[in-house]
Amino acid sequence: MKVPVSFIIPVKNEEKNLSRCLASIAWAGEIFVVDSHSTDATSSIAKAHGAEVVQFDFNGTWPKKKNWALENLPFKNEWVFILDADEVLPADAEEEFRRIVTATDGQADGYWINRRFMFMGKWLRHAYHPNWNLRLFKHRAGRYEQLTSVDTHSGDNEVHEHVIVQGKTGSLVCEMDHYAFPSIEVFIEKHNRYSNWEAHVALDKHLCESAGSLQKTNVGMQRRLKRWSHKLPCRPLLRFLYVYLWQRGFLDGVEGYYFARLHAIYEFLCVAKTHEIRMETCSRKKAGS
Repeated sequence: MKVPVSFIIPVKNEEKNLSRCLASIAWAGEIFVVDSHSTDATSSIAKAHGAEVVQFDFNGTWPKKKNWALENLPFKNEWVFILDADEVLPADAEEEFRRIVTATDGQADGYWINRRFMFMGKWLRHAYHPNWNLRLFKHRAGRYEQLTSVDTHSGDNEVHEHVIVQGKTGSLVCEMDHYAFPSIEVFIEKHNRYSNWEAHVALDKHLCESAGSLQKTNVGMQRRLKRWSHKLPCRPLLRFLYVYLWQRGFLDGVEGYYFARLHAIYEFLCVAKTHEIRMETCSRKKAGS
């Protein structure tokens, strides 16, 4: 018996990851692979696993891919789960999902799931762990937050936005595996795009209003810390210390050290790009006055 839950998998050129991802949810009642016109074998891999492929055309600002899918796909099930192509659910997720989505008593309307990161061939047990995301929720009750309405030059998919659920939330026992960074090159490429998003969101000031909407206390606190850190000097150093010392990344060995250093570089990109955008905006205003 398939589990009555609908999966949304946003993709673009994910032939290296998609088979592993889809194999972990063979029990799902419905799978939508939302593609951005991939040029590799992504579409054929998705169809071979029984998924329905839907193409997404981005208008440049909003909505982005996941929220568009939530608004427009013809779901057969009340519950949906957002799964990235580089993520994998464990075998015990099937029974936990079945119990939740078929329950008839007073349950939560959404569920957070924890992730662990694979980095340089090793599972990180401390750096960026725990890493909670709200992914399982009743379709009509949840949408991704919109932190900016401008073009962030970060692609057509949501970056660090969270799902906001109108109702109660809980936490799943199972934990996802996240193969986000198969190489340092991929880490740098992704975080170059992410830093574009961070810079535009920081200047658009929507971040100030968002933390109070996040139902999980530690996630909301992380958002508040991010907001407060924008006013502090030495942000790259603080980011390194946060990952390496506060999150005890040093217990992950040399991989934890490299992970923390790379996030310090990411933070520096965010600071520099924010300054660059601010100066460009001031120059345009002066030229127009």
